[in-house]
Amino acid sequence: TPTASPPAWVMHSDPSMFRVLPDGRPVTYGHRRGYCPHHLGYREHSRRITEALVAHYADHPAVIGWQTDNEFGDRSYSKAAQKAFQQWLERRYKTLEALEAAWGTIFWSHTYKSWSEIPVPLETGASHNPGLALDFARFSSDGYAEFQLEQIKIIRHLAPHQFVTHNLMGFGYDQLNYYDLAKDLDLVTWDNYPRMWWNVNQGDDPARAALGHDTMRGIKQQNYWVMEQQSGAGGWEMIVPHPRPGELRLWAYQAIAHGADGIIFFRFRTARFGTEQYWHGLLEHDGRAGRRYQEAKQFGMEMANIGKLILGSNLRPEVAMIQDYDSRFALQIQQNNPHLHYTAQFSHWYTALHQRNIATDVIGTHANLERYKLVIAPLLHLVTPEIASSLEQYARNGGTLVLTARSGVKDSSNAIVNSALPGLLRDVVGAWVEEYDSMHITTNTVQITEFQTPEISINSWCDILEPTTAKVIGHYTQNHYANRAAITINSYGQGQVIYVGTLGDQTLPETLLEWLLEQVGIGAKTSPLEITERYLGEQKITFYLNHSETVQTVLLSEPRTSLLSKQVYTRELTLQPFAVEILKSKEQ
Repeated sequence: TPTASPPAWVMHSDPSMFRVLPDGRPVTYGHRRGYCPHHLGYREHSRRITEALVAHYADHPAVIGWQTDNEFGDRSYSKAAQKAFQQWLERRYKTLEALEAAWGTIFWSHTYKSWSEIPVPLETGASHNPGLALDFARFSSDGYAEFQLEQIKIIRHLAPHQFVTHNLMGFGYDQLNYYDLAKDLDLVTWDNYPRMWWNVNQGDDPARAALGHDTMRGIKQQNYWVMEQQSGAGGWEMIVPHPRPGELRLWAYQAIAHGADGIIFFRFRTARFGTEQYWHGLLEHDGRAGRRYQEAKQFGMEMANIGKLILGSNLRPEVAMIQDYDSRFALQIQQNNPHLHYTAQFSHWYTALHQRNIATDVIGTHANLERYKLVIAPLLHLVTPEIASSLEQYARNGGTLVLTARSGVKDSSNAIVNSALPGLLRDVVGAWVEEYDSMHITTNTVQITEFQTPEISINSWCDILEPTTAKVIGHYTQNHYANRAAITINSYGQGQVIYVGTLGDQTLPETLLEWLLEQVGIGAKTSPLEITERYLGEQKITFYLNHSETVQTVLLSEPRTSLLSKQVYTRELTLQPFAVEILKSKEQ
C-alpha cells in the first residue's frame, strides 16, 4: 500500500496530518513517512487509497500478496497524537486516580484534573515521568498496529486469497513492539542490509545480520521472508562500499540458513532520479547487467534446482534469548549508565552464541520456553507477575536460565519495585542486590571461581549480591566491594538460574558460555565458517558460509552430499572467500 509516501496535495490539504518531532517541530513535505499515524484524516485517506488499489489488483494474476505501508515506526508528538494518547490512557486506566497511582504523579505535583491535561513527552519538557514516557512508547507502537489493521481488514475483505505482510527492520530497530505489530500479519518479512551507512563503521560482522534473521524468525516463531535483500551499494547522499564478489549470494544464503523462505532483491535497476538514486540495484544506472546481476542470476538458478528440497524445513534451536520491548523502551527513557545499551548487551550474548554456531531463537516474554535447554534474558528490566511466573516454571521444570544485572528493576508502570532487587525474580535467583554501582570513571574486574579464567574487566555496572540459596561463582576483585559476590548460580526445582550481576563488553558472555554450554549438554561447533542447520523431517540440511576473504577448510564428521553440485564430500570441505556450500545428510 502506498501510504508511506503520499502525494503533496494530500498532506497540504491539511497540514495537521504531518508527524511532529520530539522537539515539537512538524515534519515538512519532501521525505517519506511524514504522516502522523494517529491523525483521523490521514487514516481516512489511507483507507480510501488502500481500498481502491486492492479492488483494482485483487484478481491480477501477478499479485500474490500485499505489504502494508513501508517500515513503520517513527513516533509522532502532534496534537492528533496527544488527543489519541489521552484516549488510549483513559481506556487503559479507566480513572485518573488509577493513572496517578501507577505513575506516581504526586512527585513534582504532576497531578491532573482532566485527561486533556496530560502531555506527550516532548523534549522541551526535559525529563518526563517515566510512567508517562513508557506508556507513550507503548501507545505509539499500538497506534501503528491499529493503523495497519485498518489496511489489513480492507485487504482481507477484497483479496482473501492473498497474504498480508509488512517489512520490519530487524533487531536494531527499537521504536515499535514488533510482536504486537506482527500479530495481525500472515508472515513476517524484513529488510536486510548487512552493509549500510548505519553499520559500515562497525565492520563486517555476520553475527549482526544473523541476529536480525533470528529476531524476525522469532517474532511469530515461524519462517519468514526477506522483503528487501541488499543488492548493491546503498546510499542517498553518501555511498557505502559495494558488496564484494560473492557477498550478495552469501547474504541471501545466510538468510535461508536462518529460516527465510523467500528472498526479494532490492532493487532491480538502480534509479537515475530521486532521493535513492545511489541505492544500487542488480542492474547499473544505464541498465547494464554487471557482476551483481550475474551473481543474483546464479543464485536464482540454484534456487530453481534446490529450493523445493529446502522449502518446508525449519531450524530446531535448543537455546533462546528473550527480547523484551517494554524493557528496551524503559532503558531508552532512563539509560542508567552511558555505557549501558540494551542492543549492545543483547548482542554480546548473541554473538558469543553465533561464534560457536549455536542455533538460537530470539523470542518474546510471551513465548513457551519448555523446549529450550538454555534461556538467556539480558537486561530484563521490566518484569510483570506473568513474566516472573513463566521464568520460574521454566527453571522449576529443568531449564537453565541466565539473567543479568538491571533485571526485575521496574514494574509494568515503569516504577521501581517495592522490594530488594531483582524484585519478582529474587526467589528464582536465590540472591538479592545489597547495593549497586553505576561506573562512569572507574572500572572493576571479576574473577570467576567456578573455573579457571583470567580476571575479566567490566566498565558499566556492578550489582553487589547477597546470596540466600544461591552459590557464588564469581566475585569482584577491586574497590570497596572486592571479594563480594558478582555472579551466582541457584538450584531451583529441577533447573538452575545464573545471575550475572555485572555488565561490560563481550568478554564476560564469551567466558561464561563455554561453561554454560557444557553444563546443559549443547555442543559448540567452533569453526572459521558460519554453520547453520535446517531440518526437513529427519533429514539435516547444513549450510556452510565463508564470510572471510581467505580460503577456509573444515573437517566433516561423516560423508555428506552437496545440494548445489551433487558432489560427495567424505572428510573435509574447502570454501573459497565468500563462498557457500549446502550439504544434506542421509535420511534416517
